[in-house]
Amino acid sequence: MRQHEIHRKTHETEIRTALNLDVPEPVAVYTQLPLFTHFLAALAKHSHLSWQISGQGDIEVDPHHLIEDTGIVMGQALRGALADMRGIHRFGQRLLPMDDALILCALDISGRGQLYWSGSFPDRPINGVNAEVWPEFFRAFASHAGITLHLVCQAGENAHHTYEAAFKALGQALYEAVQVGPSTDVPSTKGVL
Repeated sequence: MRQHEIHRKTHETEIRTALNLDVPEPVAVYTQLPLFTHFLAALAKHSHLSWQISGQGDIEVDPHHLIEDTGIVMGQALRGALADMRGIHRFGQRLLPMDDALILCALDISGRGQLYWSGSFPDRPINGVNAEVWPEFFRAFASHAGITLHLVCQAGENAHHTYEAAFKALGQALYEAVQVGPSTDVPSTKGVL
């Protein structure tokens, strides 16, 4: 089974994540930030993967620590669950509409973690959470998962719709990329990822 579990505790946060790439359910997500829980639940649901995520942190200081650290731990869980990456499709993409929002997500499980964030993402807080924290989540996730991640806002007026669409698009692109095809080779001409 392609699965992995991580527990990370710092002076600022405590995050637990378990991921199983071969079982579509169950999904269980809880953080101290209802908006973040909502976004993570959307990612998990649309990835069709079994995510178990719980996180708490010093949100009275700033939600940034909890959001970024959750991205770190989720990325580590994905990297661990992928193991040697044999047979995976490697690439995933999704153009995802959500009402006024249109998000392009394209990713490569390359072993080289990097976020490329572009387009006109709304720069407004949602329920008191500043927009600047959302790219920090995706950057931490990409870096620790070892994936090249492009997220492009092609349209979006409503901040909630736009960021939720980004989480959903990542979930769907991930599902495509982690699927195992007929080959048992590592999907790289180098022989390693």
